[in-house]
Amino acid sequence: MKLLTVGVPCYNSQDYMEKCLSSLIVGGSDLEIIIVDDGSTDRTGEIADSYQARYPDIVRVIHRQNGGHGAAVMTALQAATGLYFKVVDSDDFVREIPLRKILQTLGDLVGGDERLDMLITNFVYHKSGESRHKVMRYARTLPVEKMFTWKDVGHFRKGQYILMHSVIYRTKLLRDCGMKLPEHTFYVDNLYVFEPLPFVKNMYYLDINFYYYNIGREDQSVNEQVMVSRVEQQLTVNRMMIDYFSENIGMINSVKQRYHYMFNYLEIITAISSILLILDGSKEKLKEKEELWHYIAKKNPRVYLQMRFGIVGNMAHLPGKGGRKISVEGYRLVNKFYHFN
Repeated sequence: MKLLTVGVPCYNSQDYMEKCLSSLIVGGSDLEIIIVDDGSTDRTGEIADSYQARYPDIVRVIHRQNGGHGAAVMTALQAATGLYFKVVDSDDFVREIPLRKILQTLGDLVGGDERLDMLITNFVYHKSGESRHKVMRYARTLPVEKMFTWKDVGHFRKGQYILMHSVIYRTKLLRDCGMKLPEHTFYVDNLYVFEPLPFVKNMYYLDINFYYYNIGREDQSVNEQVMVSRVEQQLTVNRMMIDYFSENIGMINSVKQRYHYMFNYLEIITAISSILLILDGSKEKLKEKEELWHYIAKKNPRVYLQMRFGIVGNMAHLPGKGGRKISVEGYRLVNKFYHFN
């Protein structure tokens, strides 16, 4: 059994996947890399097979019909033999020294008195054309290099969230929590870092810059215009998060720090959905924005009131064209600081 499985979803990734895979291979025999070729039509499958041939003890390749990012992640998770599981997208990369630190830490913690459910690291917004890059750190929010629970978690700032790039889960926890990522849908990474959290008890944070999240390409799913064009998929994920939060609110609210974190994350995802609908500007999409908030009110009136009349909710509901313009400018100002697309 491997210590850590890394799932690498690939779709037409021939131009950048080798940088990703080369950055992972250095982890050696404690690592299992599962490349999921998600119905690619370029040389992705060929490149993946070549890595499997060169590193048969580390790399496994699964070729499947195209199902989207979520389906590729679930495929890797189902096939994983590692005690822990990490997703690294094929256009991103990791650093060698932090990777070795992670493997050492996981190895030290396995078999201890307390079972680790989630390991957290920093990640870097690696934006094309920029010499300085924003680092998402948690050192003032989470205890460093020691096991902790939700009751030990401090205050997360707005814009400071645990994303897919940050987390390594215990594989069995991911399988047992019931998470199902929908096929042919972008933005499912938000479900990936949301639905397992009520099942996470013990956490560990390493203050190291491990994952480099490449952003800035025009064809990326997080490009603003691409997100506007795919807003229906964003709404699908948003509603699934609303459903999950409402249906499991008792378990979530059993620890107030977890409730506050998950509420704030749901709130920001809902605000982004609202802004994308405003950016589209059509009467149909503006109506969908109101329908989204009505959906929350129907699911849980208390959550709706808490969200609607908070700072983020108010910003998404400024009246008239002028108000919508202010909402968009506020969104872009935050984006400029946090570089989330």
